[in-house]
Amino acid sequence: MPPGGAFFGGRAIGVWGGVHTPQIPAADRKAREMEQVSFRRMDEGTAEDYALLDKLEHRFVESLPDRVMAALQGLQNSLAGYQLDRLQHSLQSATRAEADGADIELIVAALIHDLGDDLAPLNHSQLAAAIIRPYVREEVTWIIEHHGVFQMYYYGDAAGLNKNERERYRGHKWFDSCERFCRDWDQMAFDPDYPTRPLEHFEPMLREVFTRTPFDPAIITPAPADDANS
Repeated sequence: MPPGGAFFGGRAIGVWGGVHTPQIPAADRKAREMEQVSFRRMDEGTAEDYALLDKLEHRFVESLPDRVMAALQGLQNSLAGYQLDRLQHSLQSATRAEADGADIELIVAALIHDLGDDLAPLNHSQLAAAIIRPYVREEVTWIIEHHGVFQMYYYGDAAGLNKNERERYRGHKWFDSCERFCRDWDQMAFDPDYPTRPLEHFEPMLREVFTRTPFDPAIITPAPADDANS
């Protein structure tokens, strides 16, 4: 046993002020040091440093679907008081979207639309939109970014809020799309008796979307149907 520490699960645990801190094994520590930059200030970095960071960033981005899946699982412990936890609400929203014939981008958007609840409960729509923005068409991002305002239409009166906040966007080209998202999928998805598909059903769709080339113009701003067929 190391001084001032203990072993837990075969790994050394250091103790400082009552806080147990995992000690990185020497072999792991050496491997990490081999994949670290030399600088302590960014303006001292070399081309080799930034090539290394670029490689590690690509590896990190490739694992994004795993982190999104974990974040969705975490919604089980999010906002309380509803008859469904936030994960079940999200799954039901996606289930309803799929049942209505929505495309893969809208289904995945319905699945992740409340991911911002934990870290940004007062502007969760914007956080969820930022997460999905690099991988879907602009219309879908706009829907997710504004769904919080559009959702108020269905509970604003009862909650003492202005249900018509969405009217400021009346006339926007995606107003009807966002209205449909909230009317048919989001605000409807609080029913514990609705046959809701499990997360595993949506995982392949989520992975397909979040492994796309980020900010691909062909995806973000697709050509109009007439142009694409010409």
